[in-house]
Amino acid sequence: MDTGSIKILVLVIFTLATLSISLSTNGSSSNIGCIESERQALLVFKQHLLDPANRLASWAPHEDCCRWWVGVVCHDVSGHVLELHLQNPPAYERSRLGGKINHSLLNLTHLSYLDLSHNYFGGIPIPHFFGSMVTLRHLNLSRAGFGGLIPHQLGNLSHMHYLNLAGDDYYKESPQQYVENLGWLAGMSQLKYLDMSNVDLNKALDWLQTVNMLPSLKELYLSHCHLPPQHSTLLSRNNLSALTLLVSLDLSFNHFGGPIPDGLQNLTSLRHLDLSHNYFNSSIPDWLYGFSPLEFLNLGSNHLQGQISSVIGNMTSAISLDLSLNNELEGGIPKSLGNLCNLKSVSLGGVKLSQNISDILHLLSFGCISHGLESLGLRDSQLFGPITGHIGYLKSLRKLDLSYNSIVGSIPESLGELFMLRVLYVQDNKLEGNLLESIGQLANLEEVFFSNNLLNGVISETHFENLTKLKTFSGSRNSFNLKVHPTWIPPFQVEILALGSWHLGPQIPPWLHSQKQLLSLDISNSGISDSIPSWFWNMSSQFGYLDASHNQIYGEIPYIPVQPFVSFDFSSNSFNGSLPRISSNLGSLDLSNNSLSGSLSSFLCHRMKGTMSLQYLILSGNFLISGELPHSLQNCTQLVILDMGENDLNGHIPTWLGSSFQDLEILNVRSNEFHGQIPNELCALASLRILDLSQNNLSGFLPKCIHNFSVMATPDDDGHPSHFLMEDDNHIFDVFSDYGSYVMKGNLLNYSTTLRLVRIIDLSNNNLSGEITEGVVNLQYLVSLNLSHNHLSGRIPKGIGAMNSLEALDFSQNQLSGSIPQSISNLTFLSYLNLSNNDLIGKIPSSTQISGFPASSFTGNQLCGPPLTQNCSAATGEINPSMRNEDKRDEVDWFYVAMGTGFGTGFGAFLVSLMVSRRWSRIYFGFLDRMWTRILLLYAKATRFHAV
Repeated sequence: MDTGSIKILVLVIFTLATLSISLSTNGSSSNIGCIESERQALLVFKQHLLDPANRLASWAPHEDCCRWWVGVVCHDVSGHVLELHLQNPPAYERSRLGGKINHSLLNLTHLSYLDLSHNYFGGIPIPHFFGSMVTLRHLNLSRAGFGGLIPHQLGNLSHMHYLNLAGDDYYKESPQQYVENLGWLAGMSQLKYLDMSNVDLNKALDWLQTVNMLPSLKELYLSHCHLPPQHSTLLSRNNLSALTLLVSLDLSFNHFGGPIPDGLQNLTSLRHLDLSHNYFNSSIPDWLYGFSPLEFLNLGSNHLQGQISSVIGNMTSAISLDLSLNNELEGGIPKSLGNLCNLKSVSLGGVKLSQNISDILHLLSFGCISHGLESLGLRDSQLFGPITGHIGYLKSLRKLDLSYNSIVGSIPESLGELFMLRVLYVQDNKLEGNLLESIGQLANLEEVFFSNNLLNGVISETHFENLTKLKTFSGSRNSFNLKVHPTWIPPFQVEILALGSWHLGPQIPPWLHSQKQLLSLDISNSGISDSIPSWFWNMSSQFGYLDASHNQIYGEIPYIPVQPFVSFDFSSNSFNGSLPRISSNLGSLDLSNNSLSGSLSSFLCHRMKGTMSLQYLILSGNFLISGELPHSLQNCTQLVILDMGENDLNGHIPTWLGSSFQDLEILNVRSNEFHGQIPNELCALASLRILDLSQNNLSGFLPKCIHNFSVMATPDDDGHPSHFLMEDDNHIFDVFSDYGSYVMKGNLLNYSTTLRLVRIIDLSNNNLSGEITEGVVNLQYLVSLNLSHNHLSGRIPKGIGAMNSLEALDFSQNQLSGSIPQSISNLTFLSYLNLSNNDLIGKIPSSTQISGFPASSFTGNQLCGPPLTQNCSAATGEINPSMRNEDKRDEVDWFYVAMGTGFGTGFGAFLVSLMVSRRWSRIYFGFLDRMWTRILLLYAKATRFHAV
């Protein structure tokens, strides 16, 4: 029986079961009716709820609550309300219940089942009175927006069988729940299921002792609970002998370290063990390999060492095995793995297998594992060699991930035999040959991933004619040329389509119009030189992700209606006109490097009384004018990236930036015409990673509160997801994988893959004065600091050596004085240094690191010692007096020699600067392919320049 038939059968059974329950509970109670006191209690409860989707519309005052009210289940004889099923479907956030939970629920004296999961109650604590609802056996408050201290009164629920208090994950908006201790759980002796994932248990030192007092417990989930490293030792000391019935244990995403606790082997009924995303750093113990009851084992994302032992063949009950992302685990896959007849999923991505892929396929194809293996994950496992025909023996394979390896050759014809294959990944290998022709034989294929390879050739309709079930097709960053008939209609309806770097142009492919389920589309860098047709704009309302960057798309951008938290990337095209109107639901927008003009004042947020969803706004490299940043931008309180660089904005840096954008990580207004002081209020941007105010007309002192940029002073927490990731119901996208050009190390570098790791301050090319505040040395994780081309004076901070993450430091073209601090030698990661053209004196600190920089890093000062040729006086450590006088004579002579050519050289440099400057060059080259409106803009800008 195929998967579709099974799903239909399950749906029919579920429907019949639901109907049976409805008849048994409502049919026989229809003559009894709802008890009036309980109906009134529910009406009061409803009155205090927020119900934006009107989910409780059936709760009418004069209707029988047992017969007609949604979510209410009554006793079929007494009519008492027994169960409230008020959970919200997880994918439907707009239908979440909220508000307050009224204590009228206490009048439901027979209530045994209460489910409020996946709603949102605004961060309020779980009500204390729940502890008085002593008839409860099933309580599910998971991911319902509760926060704060979990009340110990819940310990009074002595009949509890199922307790789920899991908090919201890091993508949700409610504060985290926490406990002081877990002693109150000890009274729930009948508890079988406990989930406290995403609850802070850091202070609950008694958690293990308490859990061991629950002899009926079968399932325990404590993921993301901040359990400290030393608690893994407690697991070894405590034999957990009382938990003989425990079947599932999840301790993932905590801070456990050291060896895998041997106390776990006493859990003789354990079938499911998840210790992933911790810091275990031992080898995998033999007892775990031989733990025959285990069916699902996840040890991924740890620091496990050693090799995979051959005794893995003793895990005869194993169904799923995940050892991925253990970079210190090495060696090949043992042959004994092929003897695990029940194994359906193997994930070894990130393990240093250093093995020939043909050897792996051979051992898997001749063992009994070949009959049932459905998923094989070998991503980034240092595999090499060709894929052989043995892969054809894996008849049940649905998912294959061979990405990020060094596999060579072509995909064999035997892939066509894998009729059960659902997912294929062959990303970032060195594949050659006609891959698409082989894939085209796989009629049941649903997901294909082969991005980032060296594949090329012409793709036609015939490659897709059998792929009727295709849902995901990801082939970006290859060199394919798609040639299909203009009237072609694909046989599939995909949800994710990635064709970046394919040759699709010059038109936007008309066959895209047929894709009614398309959620994610990448047509970047695909040779499109066209205006966008209206049908494509109409499709935008269904997109969750659209990347059309790096083409030559022209015309104006109209209003863009979108779903919530959508990413649109139209950067590096030829769009003109004014900024588009956008929906309040838009999550990210990149319109950088186009020819958009006009004012910001009528752009987004201007009509919104509340907040907008926008998190990423990138408008750099355009021709935007009309003054300061508009006040209406304050409505975009969720901004993470604000990039307005390389435009013609002016005015002051607004003070409200610091108070409005608490999550802001990147602020870039480089190369505009802002003036005035840098407001101290910017120091409130504690999450800031990149601050670029360079190439403006800012004046005044550096903010003394600069040390308040706390993210620049602390390391990354790997346990939190990046703000640069966006998520929909099924997929996570790296929104700005190609974003991030900043002046660093004297060059314009691209931080595409490491953007979320760097921390940069660039205030260069302004009119700043005063001293460099000592507080800057507290920013120990700053990677680049550029204060060049200002009027800064005073000394270089003595403690600058504490900034040990610095890779680039530029203080050139200022009036800094005194000696270079000796501590600068401690900057061992420093690869770019420029202190030239200041008033520094004395000996350059001697170290291999400093002497390796060119002399140009120190010229224009009164410095001596390597790498300069000037010798230092033994007595003073300054330039030898005779050398100083000789330098002065040479300087005077050269002055008179150069005087005759100085004026001509300076004037020529002025003319050249007009030709090569960013703003004028963009106007000039824009003129070549834009129409008469560009001439008007050029004239306007020229007029402003000459007026200055």
